[in-house]
Amino acid sequence: MRLPRLIAAFLIAASNATLAFAAGPTDPQIAHIAYTAGVIDIEAAKLALQKSQNADVIAFANSMVNDHEAVNEQALALVKKLGVTPEDNDTSKSLAAAAEQKRAELSALEGADFDKAYAANEVAYHETVNGALESTLIPSASNAELKDLLTTGLELFQGHQQHAEQLATALQ
Repeated sequence: MRLPRLIAAFLIAASNATLAFAAGPTDPQIAHIAYTAGVIDIEAAKLALQKSQNADVIAFANSMVNDHEAVNEQALALVKKLGVTPEDNDTSKSLAAAAEQKRAELSALEGADFDKAYAANEVAYHETVNGALESTLIPSASNAELKDLLTTGLELFQGHQQHAEQLATALQ
């Protein structure tokens, strides 16, 4: 019973963050949102590396750290090259707040309960982020290089979502 409530709480927070995109974010805001989303997933993966004993969860978490750190490094290099200062905004703040709450909830879990909740959260998180990339961030980006980086990230993150779905199914 507890797992569905955790997922529901995250989805509500994430959908509230998605609603904030409706105004059409600027490139500096998009850069901050994308970077924040990557950091959130890195932090969740690091928590999984601390708590999990499951080899599949650990392998997945390691790939999340490696892939999201690589994309964030590319994003930082791009904003530096373009002379853009990422701009904090309501969406990135909402994502960070929801992530903090989710981290606290996951931290309270142990063993298989943690593994299942982490995998379910990764599915929900990637669904939300991928949806935002497709429907709002990529279409709103005005800089071609930023748009290309977001598009490449989306392809990678869609693979993450599929991997998370497989992991969640295997853990049930």
